Amino acid sequence: MSHVLYLHGFLSSPQSVKAQATLRWFAEHYPQITLHNPQIPNYPAQVASMLKDYLAQHPELLTDGLKAIGSSMGGFLCTYLVEQYGGKAVLINPAVKPYELLADYLGEHVNPYSGDSFVLEPEDMQRLRQMDTSTLRNVSAYKVLLQTGDETLDYRQAEQKYQGADITTEQGGDHSFVGFPEHLPAIADFLLS
Repeated sequence: MSHVLYLHGFLSSPQSVKAQATLRWFAEHYPQITLHNPQIPNYPAQVASMLKDYLAQHPELLTDGLKAIGSSMGGFLCTYLVEQYGGKAVLINPAVKPYELLADYLGEHVNPYSGDSFVLEPEDMQRLRQMDTSTLRNVSAYKVLLQTGDETLDYRQAEQKYQGADITTEQGGDHSFVGFPEHLPAIADFLLS
């Protein structure tokens, strides 16, 4: 039995379109695989300890090497985990420097999935910066899916950071990654090979 970790993005949830599409696809094509899809805290300062606790509660995720899928902020978090624990990850329009991006969004927010309101503080940005991995130990541990039409993130940052990895850059699209389900067979091949 294999285990795969799916990490959603900022202001998202396990109920997001991509997370649910991934769950359905794995259930249909790889029923022997357990897909873990935890709720990431809205507060970035809480994320590192939450992930550490989650892996401690689910050691099976690390048994035969971490296998992770991350979208946007989830891609940043997957990189943090792979650099800490080893394994491999597929990143979909990953956030490369979320502490720079979110610095413009300090203040109150509402998660559209849960309805929870929360406040982004400068210390949240400091925590994210501490989680950053400026150099990657093994670029072959990453498969990166990018779309040039991403209105939230500059795809070129990811092309630069993950240079040498298995990168697919599609023209157009948007931050949600248009046509994502079509990539699930290749995602599974990469993680499970």
